Amino acid sequence: MTAASTILGAILFLRFGYAVGETGFLGAIGIIILGHLITIPTALAIAEIATNKKVEGGGAYYIISRSFGLNVGGTIGLALYLSHTISVAFYVIALSEASKPLCDYLVNTGIINTFSSEELKYYFSILSMSVFSILMLTKGAKVGVKTINYVVIILLFTLILFFLGDTPSYAQPWNVDYGFKADNSLDFFIVFAIIFPAFTGITAGLGLSGDLKKPRKSIPKGTILASITGIIIYILVSFKLVHSAPLSQLKLQATTNPMIMNDIALFGDILPIVAIGLACATISSALGAIMVAPRVLQAIGHDYIFPSKRINNWLSKGKKETNEPINASIITCIIAMTFVVIGDINWVATIITLFFMITYGTICLISLLEHFSADPYYRPTFKSRWYISLIGAFLAFWLMFKINFVFSIIAILTMSLLYFIISKSQQKNTGIERLFKGVIFQINQKIQLFLQKQDDDIKESQWRPFTICISDNSFSKSDAFDFMSWLSLKYGFGTYIHYIKGKLTKKTYKQSIKEVEKLVKIGKGSSKNLYIDTIVSPSYTSAIAQTIQLPSTSGKGHNLILFEYKREKLIELQKIINNYELLKEIEMDILTLSTCEKGFGNKKEIHIWISSLDYKNSNLMILISYILLGHPDWSQAVIKIFNIYPEGELKKERSTFLKLIKEGRLPISERNIEFISKSPKKQMKDIINKKSNKSDLTILGMNRVTQKNKSNIFGGYENMGNMLFVNSMKPKDLE
Repeated sequence: MTAASTILGAILFLRFGYAVGETGFLGAIGIIILGHLITIPTALAIAEIATNKKVEGGGAYYIISRSFGLNVGGTIGLALYLSHTISVAFYVIALSEASKPLCDYLVNTGIINTFSSEELKYYFSILSMSVFSILMLTKGAKVGVKTINYVVIILLFTLILFFLGDTPSYAQPWNVDYGFKADNSLDFFIVFAIIFPAFTGITAGLGLSGDLKKPRKSIPKGTILASITGIIIYILVSFKLVHSAPLSQLKLQATTNPMIMNDIALFGDILPIVAIGLACATISSALGAIMVAPRVLQAIGHDYIFPSKRINNWLSKGKKETNEPINASIITCIIAMTFVVIGDINWVATIITLFFMITYGTICLISLLEHFSADPYYRPTFKSRWYISLIGAFLAFWLMFKINFVFSIIAILTMSLLYFIISKSQQKNTGIERLFKGVIFQINQKIQLFLQKQDDDIKESQWRPFTICISDNSFSKSDAFDFMSWLSLKYGFGTYIHYIKGKLTKKTYKQSIKEVEKLVKIGKGSSKNLYIDTIVSPSYTSAIAQTIQLPSTSGKGHNLILFEYKREKLIELQKIINNYELLKEIEMDILTLSTCEKGFGNKKEIHIWISSLDYKNSNLMILISYILLGHPDWSQAVIKIFNIYPEGELKKERSTFLKLIKEGRLPISERNIEFISKSPKKQMKDIINKKSNKSDLTILGMNRVTQKNKSNIFGGYENMGNMLFVNSMKPKDLE
């Protein structure tokens, strides 16, 4: 009843004829449909949220905050509070319009001759606001609740007399026009902004949620029935207005003839039928808004949303007997009086529209996200549909920008700032990130299942790294961790596994949780893009065997593994070498990072050494270096390639390799490619030590040699910086 009396209120009697006159019959129907395409999804979203948990006082604020956290609820609650507070001013200004016949009579008869009729209306609005403030501060909500039923009866009686009425005597004969709008009309969206507050009554009843016996049952039923009732009546009124007066006369409702509906109504020529209905509707709506707004603010204070504890305690304070929000009512009355003093009903209506738009759009967006997050704790007994919430959210934000672009930007920035401030004081409460996290979980699940079900139609040569690294040195050195983040930032996917040796027990499990938390903190930041985890296993080999069988973060399997060892620690190297045969069996590419005190230097030069003996590794070596350049740490680096070929083959190999670089579109200048003819007397390691002594990273190929000779590959580079040994199991294409 509260929602219905607000929907069938001031706008219907005071501005809807003007809307029909400006936009025509079809335009008015468009406003009704468009408005309800926002309010109905919002009503359904709120009804759904309301049936998820126990509902107490605070209306939509309480409902949303208890389902989605105080961060989200507080932000929307403050926007709702301002919407309701400004609505009080709107209804009071509308009430002064209902007093126009009385003001005209007092001025025309000379009873009051010190003010004009318009001035008298203005002072009447200030007087009315003062009376409402006194009533709320002394009597509380009871005085408003008792009037609702009587008001609805008067509204129905007024509408019946309006529908039974006929053309006003002053209207000239005209042809009924079902077009979109009359000539020289205002923009559709300007008119929409003025009319939209008529459809926002759905939240009026929600504000009294603490006074409902069965809110989980009453809120869905009440909001939906009120919305349907509003649609039917507004369409019928549109049809009646077009048939009872020309559009040019209806347009005058906003200026010289605000009571044209009274002229149409039965007995309207002798009694102020519509003025009485308007007065009752506005009084009821004003009382409803002035009851709802303080309760929202009181609930916000009770939850300590504001940063100041003193402010929260003061706002949440209520009367001892009834808990009436006395202090919140004082603030509400002051804000409302400020807008009443401004006095422009169309401007106030537009401000209300924009506040409600961003609030309703946010509610629909939250409902949409909740549908996709699949939270097992979100179990409403009434369920809307995701596409309905999508329509409501899209239209609300779209219309905001159509109505006033600048204010919309300011409103969104203000909402974001409020959320940030509230989140600072409510750090223990989850916010909208919980919803996005749930949505991301679901999207990730769908993507991984999609990838698994699809045939692998991507050529193996079109390669990108799905890299895994298993290390027990995570906290003693960061080279492998950094290298993984460089590979994974832009072009690849990386999983870093911290290895804990031992059996899985309660102790080692707790240890693994603590250590992964430490690594996640280390990995935070825009330049780190790693998935981090731990594994407890009796041996390093078993840890490798377990992890390489699991899918990577992309949903596909791993195709590259990174090992790391300190150059002087040959035991670490042998542990790595012992697992090469295992990886060879599953044809996984191997990177072995040899680190030293020099580290990666200034990250300015990458040297790649290619020989005719391990040409199969060259493409992977080049791709790895190119991927490193995609990270900010290596963005200023230069790739230099050294090609070593036997004497006599240099000319042929030079032409082939330069063509490969060009067709591969690699950022490697020809002047940074050096071809070296190797004689049998020269040792390759001597050449590398001489040319790449100052390189920040040197990349070499690693042949599939026998087990006993593998350790010889890594030796002899004691004075070099960090080195990467690459073993490509399958050919890679650079094109």
